[in-house]
Amino acid sequence: MALMITDECINCDVCEPECPNEAISMGEHIYQINPGKCTECVGHFDEPQCVQVCPVECIPLDPRHIEDKETLWAKYRRLQASA
Repeated sequence: MALMITDECINCDVCEPECPNEAISMGEHIYQINPGKCTECVGHFDEPQCVQVCPVECIPLDPRHIEDKETLWAKYRRLQASA
Protein backbone atom coordinates (compact mmCIF):
# COMPACT_ATOMS: atom_id res chain seq x y z
CA MET A 1 0.00 0.00 0.00
CA ALA A 2 1.01 3.56 -0.45
CA LEU A 3 0.90 5.74 2.62
CA MET A 4 -1.22 8.83 3.15
CA ILE A 5 -1.06 11.90 5.36
CA THR A 6 -4.20 12.67 7.34
CA ASP A 7 -5.59 16.05 8.34
CA GLU A 8 -3.91 15.68 11.74
CA CYS A 9 -0.72 16.84 9.97
CA ILE A 10 0.82 19.88 11.66
CA ASN A 11 3.08 20.79 8.70
CA CYS A 12 6.21 20.29 10.77
CA ASP A 13 8.28 19.65 7.61
CA VAL A 14 10.12 16.58 8.90
CA CYS A 15 8.64 13.96 6.56
CA GLU A 16 9.36 15.55 3.18
CA PRO A 17 13.19 15.41 3.29
CA GLU A 18 13.10 11.82 4.63
CA CYS A 19 11.32 10.38 1.58
CA PRO A 20 13.85 8.66 -0.71
CA ASN A 21 11.37 8.69 -3.61
CA GLU A 22 10.41 12.37 -3.31
CA ALA A 23 6.78 11.26 -2.97
CA ILE A 24 5.94 13.84 -0.30
CA SER A 25 5.12 17.43 -1.16
CA MET A 26 3.13 20.32 0.26
CA GLY A 27 -0.51 20.17 -0.76
CA GLU A 28 -3.06 22.93 -0.52
CA HIS A 29 -3.18 22.82 3.29
CA ILE A 30 -1.06 19.90 4.46
CA TYR A 31 1.62 17.62 3.10
CA GLN A 32 0.52 14.89 0.73
CA ILE A 33 1.98 11.65 -0.59
CA ASN A 34 1.97 10.78 -4.29
CA PRO A 35 0.88 7.12 -4.36
CA GLY A 36 2.62 6.66 -7.70
CA LYS A 37 5.97 7.33 -6.03
CA CYS A 38 5.41 5.87 -2.55
CA THR A 39 7.01 2.45 -2.04
CA GLU A 40 6.78 2.54 1.78
CA CYS A 41 10.57 2.89 1.49
CA VAL A 42 10.87 -0.61 -0.04
CA GLY A 43 14.26 -0.73 -1.72
CA HIS A 44 15.68 1.93 0.58
CA PHE A 45 14.85 1.17 4.22
CA ASP A 46 13.18 -1.53 6.33
CA GLU A 47 10.50 0.88 7.58
CA PRO A 48 8.80 3.93 6.04
CA GLN A 49 10.95 6.85 7.11
CA CYS A 50 8.11 9.39 7.13
CA VAL A 51 6.21 7.25 9.63
CA GLN A 52 9.33 6.97 11.79
CA VAL A 53 9.85 10.73 12.05
CA CYS A 54 6.24 11.96 12.22
CA PRO A 55 5.66 13.48 15.67
CA VAL A 56 1.86 13.26 15.47
CA GLU A 57 1.55 9.80 13.87
CA CYS A 58 -0.63 11.00 11.00
CA ILE A 59 0.75 8.74 8.23
CA PRO A 60 -1.25 5.50 7.96
CA LEU A 61 -1.56 3.08 5.06
CA ASP A 62 -3.83 4.40 2.31
CA PRO A 63 -6.69 1.92 1.82
CA ARG A 64 -7.34 3.40 -1.64
CA HIS A 65 -3.94 2.16 -2.85
CA ILE A 66 -3.55 -1.48 -1.82
CA GLU A 67 -0.21 -2.94 -2.89
CA ASP A 68 1.72 -6.00 -1.78
CA LYS A 69 5.50 -6.16 -1.33
CA GLU A 70 6.01 -7.51 -4.84
CA THR A 71 4.13 -4.54 -6.31
CA LEU A 72 6.11 -2.11 -4.15
CA TRP A 73 9.38 -3.70 -5.36
CA ALA A 74 8.22 -3.37 -8.98
CA LYS A 75 7.37 0.30 -8.38
CA TYR A 76 10.79 0.83 -6.76
CA ARG A 77 12.55 -0.70 -9.79
CA ARG A 78 10.47 1.42 -12.18
CA LEU A 79 11.27 4.60 -10.26
CA GLN A 80 14.97 3.77 -10.17
CA ALA A 81 15.03 3.10 -13.91
CA SER A 82 13.46 6.49 -14.65
CA ALA A 83 15.75 8.42 -12.29
